Formats: sequence, structure tokens, C-alpha cells
Amino acid sequence: MATVYKFVKMQLMAFGITLLATPAFARSFSVKDAGISLWIFIIVGAVIILLQLVPATILFFSMVGTASAAVFGRKKGQEEQEAKEGEELAFAGSAPARIEK
Repeated sequence: MATVYKFVKMQLMAFGITLLATPAFARSFSVKDAGISLWIFIIVGAVIILLQLVPATILFFSMVGTASAAVFGRKKGQEEQEAKEGEELAFAGSAPARIEK
């Protein structure tokens, strides 16, 4: 019974979409008569969509970095050893300053 219900539901949706896609229901509109509010709406919508590119770019490159680290990553011991060596090299040339009175 449930499969028959799903099949009938699918057929009705397909029929409705096909009916709405026919030229009888297709309407064209002219933006010549559109008011200033429509243009403001379009511009604000475009700005909002473009602002979403900033976090999308951050997330994309974060995902690429995580995936590449998983594929080409080093062992944990190597990373810790390189971090310690980097700290030693950073402070190797510095000496405590003498304060003379």
C-alpha cells in the first residue's frame, strides 16, 4: 500500500511539473516597468550572495589543507621534533642583555 501511495504521489508531482513547464503557463516579464525597489532588492541580494563567498573560500581551503595533510601528512613525532628544533634555532643567537649601572 505504501509503495502504491508513493508511486501515485510521484506521478502527480511529475504531472504538475510537466504542466507548469508548458508554454501555456510560461510568462515573460519586462523589467522596463519595474520600480526602483526591484533594483534595490536585486542589488542587495547580489551583495549578500557575494559576501557568502568569504566564509565559503575559508572553509574550502581549510578542507583542502586538512585533506592534503591527511594524505601527505607527517608522523606526529616528526612534527614535534621539528617544532622543538625551530624554537632552538629561534633563540640560538640571542643572549641575555647586560645592564650596566
